[in-house]
Amino acid sequence: MNVNQSAIKLVLGAIIVLIIIGVVASSSVKIVDAGNRGILTHWNAVDLTSAPLDEGIHFVIPFQDDIVQMEVRTLKYDTSTRSASQDLQTVQTTVTVNYHPDTEKVHYLYKEIGLSYENRVIQPAIDETVKQVSANYNAEELITKRPLVKADIENAIRDRLNQFYIETEVISITDFEFSPLFAKAIESKVEAEQKAQKAENDLIRIEVEARQLEAQAVGTAAANIAEAQGEAEAISIINNALSNNPYYLEWLKTQAWDGRLPLVVGEGGTPFISIPTTP
Repeated sequence: MNVNQSAIKLVLGAIIVLIIIGVVASSSVKIVDAGNRGILTHWNAVDLTSAPLDEGIHFVIPFQDDIVQMEVRTLKYDTSTRSASQDLQTVQTTVTVNYHPDTEKVHYLYKEIGLSYENRVIQPAIDETVKQVSANYNAEELITKRPLVKADIENAIRDRLNQFYIETEVISITDFEFSPLFAKAIESKVEAEQKAQKAENDLIRIEVEARQLEAQAVGTAAANIAEAQGEAEAISIINNALSNNPYYLEWLKTQAWDGRLPLVVGEGGTPFISIPTTP
């Protein structure tokens, strides 16, 4: 009976030792998941002297040390903010921010803010920035100068989040919404400007066409004048030739003759070509 009790005690002791070894081993081995960084803590205090731990297996001091994981993949945050423009028009702005925590400083982010940094830092930064930037533009400029507005919002949000070890990748303004009355007024103004621009373009086109027609008319008149002058000069040359040489007319006849003589020449008829005879 005493032998059996001793054996049982030995078995139980061995089991307890194995359990303790298992607990100690499991406490000393930590795994950082893919897309995360590990933040080393000593008795729940963040160790700022050690760099964030990369993905994979890490050995720590059991019970004293622990690892808090923080995701460093690209994350997305959407928010919609109501603000007022410079001319006191209410505008609803929807902003999308793609970001990730600084992989080398996530332990500072965890120590100063914690894991809920979206609600504590990102949302207030976006809301305040959008309100500040919107107040610098009137409602029409928020539409017509959208790239400039986007740049102002993007730069301000980036500067604010960098202070909290958060790096922004892409900041997009997905929508500007105004009151229905103001949106209708903007639409009417744009239509009026488009009509005015079309009328101006039509006037320019008509002026260009008129100048082209005028140029064509001048060119035609010049061509007619030149042709008339040419004909007049030709007539003048012929008249001079006739007055200076009586045989010139006969020469012109020979140029127009087809080479065939008439079959019959009536009595008293004038031959087609007079051959001059020497006296």
